[in-house]
Amino acid sequence: MYPLKLKPAFKDYLWGGTRLRDDFGKDCDFDKVAESWELSCHKDGNSVVANGEYEGKTLAQYIEAEGKTVLGTNCARFEQFPILIKLIDAKDNLSVQVHPNNEYAQRVEGEYGKTEMWYIVDCDEGAELLYGFKKEVSKEEFAERIQNNTLLEITQSVPVKKGDVFFIESGTLHAIGKGILIAEIQQNSNTTYRIYDYGRVGADGKPRQLHVDKAVEVTKLCPAKPYPVTASFEENGAVKRLLSKCEYFTVYSVDIEKEACFNADETSFECILNLEGEVKLTCGENELSLKKGETVFIPAGCGKYTISGKCKAVLTRID
Repeated sequence: MYPLKLKPAFKDYLWGGTRLRDDFGKDCDFDKVAESWELSCHKDGNSVVANGEYEGKTLAQYIEAEGKTVLGTNCARFEQFPILIKLIDAKDNLSVQVHPNNEYAQRVEGEYGKTEMWYIVDCDEGAELLYGFKKEVSKEEFAERIQNNTLLEITQSVPVKKGDVFFIESGTLHAIGKGILIAEIQQNSNTTYRIYDYGRVGADGKPRQLHVDKAVEVTKLCPAKPYPVTASFEENGAVKRLLSKCEYFTVYSVDIEKEACFNADETSFECILNLEGEVKLTCGENELSLKKGETVFIPAGCGKYTISGKCKAVLTRID
């Protein structure tokens, strides 16, 4: 058992930019690198192990070979791998969209619903995102405004800055705005209902598909609740801040100046996404470097590990 450095799957959606390649060192030939799926067992894009015995195997193949004990006892409540972690570079506005809850998604789409959180890694000055409605609306008004292209008159735009956190519960209307780079931790799902797309066309020259009827069924037609901001605290050499905690994931920001100690016990795997700096991760006799933009999966039961050097990272586990 050892920490697995992961190679991501990439997506070249039309709104993407080049920062994931230019600033985060992603090895991808796409003209636009909209998303890198850093930790994924999803059929639409699997992470691949980059080191050790399982090098070249997908993360899903590793879990199948080693057994679900590597996920930890807290993951026993999930039938499938529970989460998906992405970096998202929005050079242009994403579509206005919504994700269904578990009940609807499993009944209609055959996979999990999608609750997610966003951590603003960086953004242009004046960048904004769309987060829920300005007021409560009826299904009839919602459908009518989609039809007559006045939806944005009743949606809530929120200015963002580096370090902000947004919790996007399933059913919440949302859209990432242009000029924002995000770390997204979400349920293991790729079901998205697109509602409004600024009149854009896809690579085939046709307008991208909208999913209005499904969106009207699942959207919470009210303002989104602001997520509480928590205080930073020091622990074993790191300055941590709880970014988000729900039944699907627990996420911390982690700032390290010299060296910090962690523990991947039997309850959950841990995932480190390094956002700034280059460090060394040591777990027993295993050592690996972790550069800016790289991700490592530490199996449950690996025990104590240290990160040496200076970095800013996001740590995800299941509680």
